Amino acid sequence: MRAMIIRHGKVDFQWRNWSTSIQFNEDCKLYDKAPIFPLVSDGTPTDYPDIFISSLRRSRETADQLSGEKEYISTKLLDEVPLSAGITSHKRLPLLFWNVCGRLQWLFNSRSQKEGRTETVYRAGQFVEMIIKRDKDCMIVTHGFFMHTLIKQMRKQGFRIHHKRFRYSNEEWVIGER
Repeated sequence: MRAMIIRHGKVDFQWRNWSTSIQFNEDCKLYDKAPIFPLVSDGTPTDYPDIFISSLRRSRETADQLSGEKEYISTKLLDEVPLSAGITSHKRLPLLFWNVCGRLQWLFNSRSQKEGRTETVYRAGQFVEMIIKRDKDCMIVTHGFFMHTLIKQMRKQGFRIHHKRFRYSNEEWVIGER
């Protein structure tokens, strides 16, 4: 079984460099609704019998641009790990602060985030079990931060991952084989 895991295309959205907690949360919501830029074609293979996408717009638009409008298997199991301001602040703080604070809270399963690491690992594991049961080659269009957990769970389930990276760029893909 062969699975191509791809990060969605670049989102047409400009984050505020400095924001209050309310503004950061607004930006997170707007980012999830924003369209993507046209993809840069790099010969990405797309002739997979099953194409899985997350429930977020950027995942579907990426799949549409890669494969044309088809029937996809949409699942929230592939959604990006949600991010929100982990503290309330009326002071404007840098974007880096909000991102690092939120991801650290995720790592330590803080209730200030909508989902903790334990839930993300469980969700990724459920998805991997689902594709193993289907036992078909597939393309998976997902998100950068979630990709790391998904790939780790795939490796635990016997997949060999080619070209593992520390950070996945938009439209970057890796192959997993089992």
